[in-house]
Amino acid sequence: MRHARVLAISTLVVPLIAAVAFAQTSVVPVPDNAPVTTAPLELDFSKTLPGDAEAGQAKAASCAACHGADGNAPVEIYPRLAGQSEHYIAKEMALIANGQRNEGAVVAMVPFVQDLTAQDMRDIGAFFATQKSGAGVADDALVADGPYAGMKFYEIGQKLYRSGDASRDIPACLACHGPAGAGNPGPSYPHIGGQHAGYVAQRLQRYQSGQTGETDTAQFNIMAQISKSLTEQEIQALASYVQGLHNRADDVATAAPAAQP
Repeated sequence: MRHARVLAISTLVVPLIAAVAFAQTSVVPVPDNAPVTTAPLELDFSKTLPGDAEAGQAKAASCAACHGADGNAPVEIYPRLAGQSEHYIAKEMALIANGQRNEGAVVAMVPFVQDLTAQDMRDIGAFFATQKSGAGVADDALVADGPYAGMKFYEIGQKLYRSGDASRDIPACLACHGPAGAGNPGPSYPHIGGQHAGYVAQRLQRYQSGQTGETDTAQFNIMAQISKSLTEQEIQALASYVQGLHNRADDVATAAPAAQP
């Protein structure tokens, strides 16, 4: 099976309907003898200062086992955090700490975040925001049958990411996440370019289920509405496309220098 790196194109037309972010969270193992409990706390980010990346690096030491020292998780069940916005990471950590993010194995994160202050979370977010996100490859195997027969697998996801599907009220993902998947830190739309395909698919499936413990469900509900029309093939293809999505400039920056005569 061949694969392709997917390059973002900055001249795409952004549709009127905006897709809301894929939420990302962390999953880490917890010993059997360490019961998981949620912390009855409210974290007030309005009383914090902008995150300190240097302080956050030390505070993020326990994250490295699953997410990698620089936030580029080596195993796809754990999301890449490198390049993610400070605000998004801090917000997701708070949701886990106070029990609003409690689906599946994500509750194993509770012991690692429940004693952090809001400032700690911003500092950790600031550290990962300074790290350079890597990217994987997208699956370019030909689709043999069905409505997308003859297309490369990642092209199914590429079409939805760039143009959406107006007939099913599916907006283009790039409207919120950008042509290269860099996201938008203002409204807290996450960086998804280069994210592991397995993790992206899992998050889309979670949105499709319509089940969440979050008290503020505005963004979740929009994603649930969008994802409910996606087929499993489309979810997997979108995840594959996103995994290979990256800036062309990243390739130029990492290219080997030309040999000197």
